[in-house]
Amino acid sequence: MNERFIEVPYRLLPGETLDGLLEAFVTRQGYDTTDTGDGMHGWTAELKRQLERGELLVVHDLQTELTEIMTLSQWRAFGRRLADDEEEG
Repeated sequence: MNERFIEVPYRLLPGETLDGLLEAFVTRQGYDTTDTGDGMHGWTAELKRQLERGELLVVHDLQTELTEIMTLSQWRAFGRRLADDEEEG
């Protein structure tokens, strides 16, 4: 993709950092934390399984120094938008 963005292997992140990113993802996506018996912990456990299956990615923006979780489809759509912006610019 663009040299500005890198995928970060989630296994390299400290547990607390990964949990914080997953919790931010749950909140940003508007997940209902009452859907699971364990609330936020239930969602973070499910999202960790999705990371293991490659359905989610940890992405770091080298310019803004922000790191976040994205679905694979969000990452691909984001890449297409970046490519379109580069062609226009």
